Amino acid sequence: MDKKSIPTILAEEILEKVGGKENIAAVNYCMTRLRLTLRDEALADKKALKAINGVMGVVTQAGQLQIILGPGTVNKVAAEVGKKTSLRVGQIDEATVRKEELKKKNATPFKLFLKKLSNIFMPLIPAFVGCGIIYGFAKLFENMGLISGNTYNILYVIGKAVFLYMNIMVGMYTAREFGGSEALGGSIAGILSASALSKIVIGGVPLVPEEGGVFAVLLACMAGAYLEKKLRKVMHPVLDMLVTPTVVLLVIGFGALYIFHPLGRALSNSLTWAVTASIAKGKVLTGGIFSVSFLPLVMTGLHRALTPVEVSLLKQTNIDLLRPILAMAGAGQVGAGIAIYMKTKSKKIKTIVASSLPVAMLGVGEPLMFGVTLPLGKPFLTACLGSAFGGMYVAAMGVGSTGIGLSGLPLTLLIPGSKAVHYLIGTILAYAGGFLLTYFTKWEDYKDDVEEASEIENPATIQA
Repeated sequence: MDKKSIPTILAEEILEKVGGKENIAAVNYCMTRLRLTLRDEALADKKALKAINGVMGVVTQAGQLQIILGPGTVNKVAAEVGKKTSLRVGQIDEATVRKEELKKKNATPFKLFLKKLSNIFMPLIPAFVGCGIIYGFAKLFENMGLISGNTYNILYVIGKAVFLYMNIMVGMYTAREFGGSEALGGSIAGILSASALSKIVIGGVPLVPEEGGVFAVLLACMAGAYLEKKLRKVMHPVLDMLVTPTVVLLVIGFGALYIFHPLGRALSNSLTWAVTASIAKGKVLTGGIFSVSFLPLVMTGLHRALTPVEVSLLKQTNIDLLRPILAMAGAGQVGAGIAIYMKTKSKKIKTIVASSLPVAMLGVGEPLMFGVTLPLGKPFLTACLGSAFGGMYVAAMGVGSTGIGLSGLPLTLLIPGSKAVHYLIGTILAYAGGFLLTYFTKWEDYKDDVEEASEIENPATIQA
C-alpha cells in the first residue's frame, strides 16, 4: 500500500473532526486558510482540530470554519478535501478576503460613525489636492522671487478657495450622512461662518466667525439632522414643510452659538495644539510613533478620526504636519515589498508584489498590504517598524503639507519649498527601514505547489 502523503493525512483528520465529509457544504481556501462551510457547525470539534499536528489555529468568521494551515500546505489539503467530498474547491483572493473580514470586523457603531465622518470629507479631497498644490507653488515661487503682487494674490486666492466655503460644504455633507436635509446642514454651517457673528456678544465677548472650526460645524449639523428626523416622524405632513425647518434652525441656531461654537473652538485649539506641540517637542519620538501606528489604525478603521484633525490643522495653521509622517507608513510597506520580492521563492508572491509596488509608491498601498505583507504576517510588522525611520526624519525636519488626499511620491507636490527634499529623504529612509527589517527577519515564505504538482490535481478544476 502506498504511503499516504501529509496533505492526505491532514485532510482525513480534519474531515473526521468536522463531522465527516457529509457535513461539508462548500470548500474554499486562501493563502493560509482552509475555509469550510458546514451544514451543522455543532458537529465540529474545534479543540480536537487545534490539536491536529499541522493545524496552526482554528477560527470561525463570516459563517465559515477557517483552519489555518499556512502557505504551501493549505492548497494541497484543500485539494484532498475536495476529492474526498466530491466538491468543487474554490480559491479566494487573499487581498479581497482580508478587506472583507476587516470590513465586517469594523462594523461596530463607533467605527461606522467614523466611516460617516470620513465620507463627509471624501468629496472635498479633490479640492484639497488642487488648492494645496496651487497654494504650495505660489508660496514657493514667491519665496524664490519669481512672482509677486497681483500674480501672487491671484494664485493665493485660488489656493485658499476650498476654505472659503468649506464649512458650508461640510455642513451639507454632514446633514446628508446623518439623514438630514443638505440645505439645512449648509444653513447651520452658515450661521457659524457668518461675518455678522462679530456683532453678537455672549458672556461679554464678541463671537469670532468660524472660530469654532470644522468641529463646531460637525457637531451642530449632526444635532440638526437628529432633530430634523425626529420632528419629521411626528409632524403632520401639512405642517412639516413650514414648521420642521423653522424649528430646526431656531433650536440648533441658538445651540450653535451658545454650545457648539465654544465647544468646537476648544476642540480645534486643543487638538491643533496637541499635534503641533507633540511634533515640535517630541520630534523623533512622535514621528516614529505616528508612522508605526498608522497602518494598524487603518486596519481597525480608526484612522478616519484623523481627517477632521488634519483639516483643522490646515484651516488654523495653513500646514498639515501629520500627513507626511503618516505617509511614511506606506513607504515602509514598499520597502518590505521589495525585500519580499528579493527573498521569496514563490512565483505567485513575486507576481503580486511586482504589480503592487508601483501603485504603492504612488500612495495606494492596499494591494501590497492586504495581498502580501498582512498574509505573510511578520513582514507587515517589520514594514510598520521600518516606516519609523522616515517618520522620525520628517518630524525632526518639520515637514508639512499644504493639503490632504495624496500620499506616496505624489505628496511631494503638496510639500512647500525646500521641505520637499526632506520629504523625499524621509521616504527613502522608510523604504530602507522596511526593506532591511523585512529582509533580515525570518518569516514563513509562501511555497508554490511545485514538488507535488503532478500528484495533486489543481483545486480550481476539481469537479463535483
